[in-house]
Amino acid sequence: MKQFFSKFSRRTWIVVGVVVAVLIAVVFINSRGTPQTAFQTTEAARGNLVASIGATGSVRAKQSAVLVWQTTGIVGAVNVDVGKRISRDEVLASLDKTSLNQSIILAEADLASAQKALEDLLNSDTARAQALIAVDSAEKAYEKAYNWRLELNGKIDIIDTYYEFGIPKVRKYKGYADAETIADADKKLALTEAQLNDARRAYERLKDGADSADIAAAEARVAAAQSTLNLAFISAPFEGTVTQSIPSIGDQVSAGTTAFRLDDLSHLLVDLQVSEVDINSVFVDQSAVLTFDAILGKQYNGRVVEVGQSGDTVQGVVSFTVTVELTDADELVKPGMTAAVTVVVEEVKDVVLIPNRAVRLVDGDRVVYKLVDGQPVQVKVQLGSSSDTESVLVSGDLKEGDLIILNPPSQFGGPFGG
Repeated sequence: MKQFFSKFSRRTWIVVGVVVAVLIAVVFINSRGTPQTAFQTTEAARGNLVASIGATGSVRAKQSAVLVWQTTGIVGAVNVDVGKRISRDEVLASLDKTSLNQSIILAEADLASAQKALEDLLNSDTARAQALIAVDSAEKAYEKAYNWRLELNGKIDIIDTYYEFGIPKVRKYKGYADAETIADADKKLALTEAQLNDARRAYERLKDGADSADIAAAEARVAAAQSTLNLAFISAPFEGTVTQSIPSIGDQVSAGTTAFRLDDLSHLLVDLQVSEVDINSVFVDQSAVLTFDAILGKQYNGRVVEVGQSGDTVQGVVSFTVTVELTDADELVKPGMTAAVTVVVEEVKDVVLIPNRAVRLVDGDRVVYKLVDGQPVQVKVQLGSSSDTESVLVSGDLKEGDLIILNPPSQFGGPFGG
């Protein structure tokens, strides 16, 4: 036996002794049972709660337009570059006049003629003067026809011419007008009366200036000529920034060819899809916070400017469109960027807050566990508004400073919302 033990070195015996000691310690600890679980706690405290709804969407300009050529030709001038801010009606590019259709070239002459006619109509007094003369002439003609017809109501002087010895002689005598003469006089009187009424109406239209109908017709001719001439140009329909520019001088283009994209970058919007569960919590003018993956370390502010009143169903899920406008956008924010938006739907101040992770459901009731003398004590609670991490304590046997258990054992009930 002594020889057997002598085969092992002293170091070996030391290692064996340590292993045996560890085994004895483990057995001893297990014999005393499992120690009490260590609870994580936090004090119930007052604070402010911000309830919010999160969603993502793409940035777009409030007003955006893709501008295309309206006719065929060769680009003669390009007046803007990408990034330039332009005013409404500013000409961005034009086609070489010699490459245009003949009707567009002639429109320039038609425009000059139509503008001169309109100017004459607005500034000349000739038409009014002529209308007044026409009224005078019509009144005289009517008066003559009226007097003649009046004479035919009784006897008239009949003048007869005859010849005696080849010399013409005139004799007068009283007689009566025949029916045909009276009928002709009535027609003449009716005609002169109608002509007088027409002359008076024409003067009424012109006495205070040019006839509005004539002005409208002249303006239409000007607009038609200008519209034809504008086919050779690309003009800005609103004030904005050029975000895309395609044409170069010398390019051959045709109707429908894209030339520019124009965006009003002074008003940037994000459209969000909000579920039907949350939509009634969203109202116009609520504040929002926006962040972008493309812009690290910076957040922007916004406000709700429109809340959709009809929902769209996609794969059985009903959602409503909510539009948020950025209120402090800078040059880093561009149309098309993806934004993560948090809309603040409610803000409550100076209330007792309960961490959501501490709330459990027991028999349908919401409860939390507070630590009293090292032991968990169940407390039923009624909660109000909630955020992702906290809820407002409405009622329950809790006060500021109570230790709330964040990790009660599973036998104390399932997690809130789980």
